Amino acid sequence: MLNIQTDTLPQSCLSYLAFRVAFQETLERITLAHQIDDDGHGSFGFLTEVPFLRAVPPHVQLDLLAETWSKHYSPEPFEANMVDESVVYAVCETAARIVESEPNVFHRYLKNGPLDVEIPIDHHLSSELRDLHLSLGNNGDFLMISQFEDMEPGEAQKMKLQFGLDLEKMEDMFEVLSYWTISANFLSNVEGLLIPREVVKVARIIGGK
Repeated sequence: MLNIQTDTLPQSCLSYLAFRVAFQETLERITLAHQIDDDGHGSFGFLTEVPFLRAVPPHVQLDLLAETWSKHYSPEPFEANMVDESVVYAVCETAARIVESEPNVFHRYLKNGPLDVEIPIDHHLSSELRDLHLSLGNNGDFLMISQFEDMEPGEAQKMKLQFGLDLEKMEDMFEVLSYWTISANFLSNVEGLLIPREVVKVARIIGGK
């Protein structure tokens, strides 16, 4: 289970929907990019919902999603870092956006998954998906980091302290920007999110990255 500040992300059907749809949408975009021989270099993917992480390569975004999902899916408690908080926010916002703009695509992403989910795909669902991250106790610091990128370092540091940002906790966000390869645990981390046949497909598409 994933603890964010004083709250625990509910291990619910709703959280499964958010993670699965965001994963499937990003994977589909990666597949399309491969077909036109253009990997996009971070120009697409669910994590583009977080301005500071827009440059993270799409296959790394999936790796980060899988890692956060694994913490959430586990019966053991995990304290969320700022990257986890970013992932939770981004999967909820991505899933809510797809409900609103492409409900048929949302339904397709759920088909043949580990959970058989029957739920109306309407504006109530999009609101519930956004409420899922809004109800958590994080203060959204991950959305503020990009505001300081164009500042002189000393001034940026001063402003971060004025806003009460946890500078040590922000280090994980900067580290992610240097990632290119996926972790050794990537495929095992998607347990409960994908069925075995889908895992094989994912390995074929991005396993060599």
